[in-house]
Amino acid sequence: MKQKFMALMMALAMVMTAFTGCSSSTESTSKDTTTENTASEPTAAETEESTPDTVYKVAMICDSSIADGGWGAACYNAMVAAAEKYGFETQYTDGLTSADFASSLRSYADLGFSLIFAPGNQYTDAVVEVAADYPEVSFALLNGTVEADNIVSLLPDAEQIGYMAGALAGLMSKTNQIGFIGGMELDTTKAKLASYEAAAKAVNPNIQVVSAYANSFSDSAKGKEIADSMVTASDVDVMFGDASAVDSGAREALANYEGRYDIGQPSDLLATQESAVVISSVVTDNATLIGLCMEDVKAGTFGNKTIYGNLSNGTLSVGTFSDAVPAEIQTQYLELVDKIKEGTFIQ
Repeated sequence: MKQKFMALMMALAMVMTAFTGCSSSTESTSKDTTTENTASEPTAAETEESTPDTVYKVAMICDSSIADGGWGAACYNAMVAAAEKYGFETQYTDGLTSADFASSLRSYADLGFSLIFAPGNQYTDAVVEVAADYPEVSFALLNGTVEADNIVSLLPDAEQIGYMAGALAGLMSKTNQIGFIGGMELDTTKAKLASYEAAAKAVNPNIQVVSAYANSFSDSAKGKEIADSMVTASDVDVMFGDASAVDSGAREALANYEGRYDIGQPSDLLATQESAVVISSVVTDNATLIGLCMEDVKAGTFGNKTIYGNLSNGTLSVGTFSDAVPAEIQTQYLELVDKIKEGTFIQ
């Protein structure tokens, strides 16, 4: 009896040992499985921390120099100002020939730039060509007239710009001879010239306009040559240009003559540099126009529109006056600018 009891107790002990061993094995497996699931399905916080912030980059191409003291510099500075506001990194390539436009645009597209800025109508064909091959890249075309899924045109009002410059030139000229230099015969430049002449003659019917095209935006020596010719051959005493670095050359020439003046664009030249010949500027707020593009890029709404710049929305304005402009002419001019804004200057 005693032997039977002892055998029974030993059997029971073996069963308990086996049961305990199974429980330990099951618990271990459960822990391993839990660890694997945690590794394969990270929490939302872990996912957010492991995803880098989007880096926005904008690049500008330019056929003149960003240090030309005129169009190139103004457009570059506008891009930088907008980039600082909207958190974009910046890059640029200047001194390009027309044959290089498309390849430079492609280079920036290949580098993954979010926005590429082409500051002039002369880049239109290259922008259209490259934008078609890079639908994920956004292109901003200043003075352009193209709208596409990934192209936005920034279009300052060429007529108002011409009117503003022409009105001041007409009021300031003492020889009744004023000049205009264009870089290329672009639609926007021709519109500025036509409005410049119309406005000058509206305030002074005796005005004659002498105009020339440099066939360049970067040849400052050509600008100096044209301005010298206009002064010596035609007695031009006030000039306005739409030719970037060429305009800088023209201002160099005017500085050699007494009583000869220039009207700047697109930045407020007298606010950033001293000049003996600049009497004021027609200021285009390109930073605001580019900034609107950056807003759309970040919002995912870029493309298929033209953003206009004019006196009514504040993206056109009058620059600083030099002491060469008498107070009464300043007052008269600002009254004319109000009429240009209202659309009542020239009917």
